[in-house]
Amino acid sequence: MSDLVKKTVKVTQIASVLGRKPGQKGTLIGLGLNKIRKSRELEDTPAVRGMIAKVAHLIKVEG
Repeated sequence: MSDLVKKTVKVTQIASVLGRKPGQKGTLIGLGLNKIRKSRELEDTPAVRGMIAKVAHLIKVEG
């Protein structure tokens, strides 16, 4: 049964996208974030990890 448990990662936006490059804003929207202090539980996949790396300075990652 433990094989069926999906790994998740919690991301929280901690900074504004104002003045950032358009790609960074799009990446945050892709992660489901659009306001400071908003959090999402996302599946831990290579695609999500790549998006997190692109905007690491704007978010906090837990778990």
